[in-house]
Amino acid sequence: MRYELVLQAGAPGAPFDAGRVDALLAARPGAVRPEGVREWLLAHGGVEVLPLRDGKRVVGTELRVPLEARPDLLREVLEEAAILAREAGARLFDPQLGQVLTAADTEQVVAQYLRTEAYARTAKPMETTPGLAEAMARAERLDRRLSSEGMAMPTRLVLFAVGGFAILFFVMRYLMDKLNGE
Repeated sequence: MRYELVLQAGAPGAPFDAGRVDALLAARPGAVRPEGVREWLLAHGGVEVLPLRDGKRVVGTELRVPLEARPDLLREVLEEAAILAREAGARLFDPQLGQVLTAADTEQVVAQYLRTEAYARTAKPMETTPGLAEAMARAERLDRRLSSEGMAMPTRLVLFAVGGFAILFFVMRYLMDKLNGE
């Protein structure tokens, strides 16, 4: 699990300059992994950096801080990300808090980070609901049985559409004959 921060466009609705952010990150220590994730190396540890997309459009840069109860790493990330945001003409946003960050928000972010880390460490892993596997297997068997009986759904829809157009054709033909006095 990770704690996420986002670099966004400087003003709401403005386009995000991903190329500028990438160029600034390339000048900092780190490397790009084969899958396209940039590893940004700081004095207290590494942070994953990757583009945040909305469909095909890049709307921000995501900074993923590992949840390891290391507030010193998060403080350093906040400091360095604020510098990066200022250089790129962007703003730093914390999705967990739902707010744009300023220097005064550092301790609030660290407190949220520590709460998130404590929850991740102590929460029980999610379990599969008892009986879910059996219910899914039964539904799959029923689905196969229904699909093997009769016509497939696409065939039914095509026949329904053809029948509907045929009825519409004959009704329109009848009405046109009435209008023409036949």
